[in-house]
This record gives sequence, C-alpha cells and structure tokens, in this order.
Amino acid sequence: MTQTLTPLELLQADPPAARPVVALSEGADPRVAAGALAAHRAGIADVILVGPQAEVEAALQSEGARAGSGVAIHDPAASDLTAAFAAEYFSLRRHKGVDEAAARQAAETPLVYAAMLVRLGHAAGTVGGAVHTTGDVVRSAIQVIGMAPDAGMVSSFFLMYPPEGAPDGARAMLYSDCGLVIDPKPSEMVSIAAASARSASALLKVDPKLAFLSFSTMGSARHPAVDKVTEALALFQNAHPDLPADGELQFDAAFVPSVGQHKSPGSPIAGQANVMIFPNLDAGNIGYKITQRLGGYSAIGPVLQGLAKPANDLSRGCSAEDVTQIIAVTILQANP
Repeated sequence: MTQTLTPLELLQADPPAARPVVALSEGADPRVAAGALAAHRAGIADVILVGPQAEVEAALQSEGARAGSGVAIHDPAASDLTAAFAAEYFSLRRHKGVDEAAARQAAETPLVYAAMLVRLGHAAGTVGGAVHTTGDVVRSAIQVIGMAPDAGMVSSFFLMYPPEGAPDGARAMLYSDCGLVIDPKPSEMVSIAAASARSASALLKVDPKLAFLSFSTMGSARHPAVDKVTEALALFQNAHPDLPADGELQFDAAFVPSVGQHKSPGSPIAGQANVMIFPNLDAGNIGYKITQRLGGYSAIGPVLQGLAKPANDLSRGCSAEDVTQIIAVTILQANP
C-alpha cells in the first residue's frame, strides 16, 4: 500500500514560510475551538475564532486555553472591522436589493464576517459548518468571496485515506461530488472533474487519474444515465487532453487492477484511478459513507472547490480532529 500523508502531515513536514491565518466562523463550538487550538499548537496556522466574545472565551477555557498570540477572538457585534465589512457587503449586494441596514445585519453574522476576513485579506481562508448547514456556508462563500475566474461552478469533494493494515492496492483517493451538486449535467461534470484533478494534485500530491463512474463499464449496460457519463467523459477529454481519464467505469473496474484488466483491457485508468467522479449526489454521498463506514477509510471533507479563495465546510457531526484537518486543507488550498 502506498501511504499518502494527510493534509496536517503534509504541512508539518513542509510548513509554509509565514504562518497563515484561518478564520473559523463558529468559534463558540467546543469542537471548533479544540480543533483550532490543535492547528495552532501544531504550528500550521494562527486562528481567528469568530463569535460572541463570552461564548468563545468559554469554549477556549474548556480547553485550558485563552486568546493570545496566534489565537484571536472576533465578535462581529463589537469588532472594529464590522463597519467596513458592512460597507463592502452593501457594495456587493445592493444590486440584489440589500440596503445599508441589512448589510450591517449581515456583517454581524459569523459566516459573513468570517468570509469578509478572507475577502479583504485578514485571513487566508475560512472554515464553517459544524453548526450551520452546507447551504448556508456555500451561500456566504459565493456571495462574499466569489468564484474563481476559471471555475465553471462550486463543487465539493472528500479526501479518502485507507486505514492502517489495508490490503495491497488500497490508496488515498478523491471522491467528487459527494456533498453539493445533486444531479450535474455532463458539462458540469467536466467542471467538477477538472477542479478535482487540481485538488488531487495539491492535496494528495499525486498525478490525478480520473474515473468517470457508472453502473456500467464500457457499454456493458445501456441507459440515459450511462449516456450522461460517456458524454461527460468525451467533453472532458476534449477540454483537458493532458489529464488521464476514462469511463464509463464501475467502481470495481476503476479501483481493482485485476477487475479493471478484465472489464476494460488496455485502459490506462482502470484499476489505477485515484480521482473518482460520481454521476450524481446519491451515488457520491452513499459511496463515500460506505467507503468510510465499511471500508474503514478516513474521510476529510466536504471540501469546497471553485472559489476565489478557500472557504470550507464541516459536517455537523465533525470532531475536533476533523476541524484541524480541514484547517490544514484550507492552508494547502491557499498555498498550492
């Protein structure tokens, strides 16, 4: 088994020259406070915990810590930055009917405030979602940070890491999209796949090999759902001839070398894929959870891709360790 370092391990092995700042929009949550402190103590980041001052202080105290060098508390209701953030939000959203009073109210919400820290250069990236829904996190990120100029859309992925003692052939992989885009069109699958290839290079430090997944392998079944995948692959190969990709492939043909050779002989991807592109959110979400719960893989995510600057989501069932790893992911995205 080829062992790939986790984002935290990558940063500890090769830390950035200047310690970046990451803003956490739910600083009063004990898991977020603990994960942020762990990232700071590991030497990978300085952190801003956003939230009501007293509540964030209580969360820090529960971890035997307090605000200080490298660990800051920003209360949007009292921050000196909030007025400037409200003015910027008004400028961004007045075409949508947002007035100055509504902009001030928005700037005092932790998600918008944390995203503004990133937009205006006070932080390299932001992390939320331990309390808020994915929809809330993504909406604030798109409205405030905006999309990357070359991104067709915002999508998500999970980094999947095999357990200790996994059999030969087990490897770290990227699964997309497992948390955001419900039923992507072929052209949207191309955007997801291109972003996922870049993410795999930056975060797994591998040469991406993409499998466009289906319940069919190379024409073994006929159905409009299969046609969508084959169309997406053709569009992708035309747009990105430099990126190795193949499909349509069933998961076993994409993952297991012997099965890949049998079902798709001669394929450069079958049995070797490390970037799995799912046809819809049903398949992706179910697939990553089966890999995690039955296969014993560690799942880091959902991670967002396609934004102008990093903003990432957490599962509401996350642990402090999950928070630390997503902070590490955010830093790697900011410094690819």
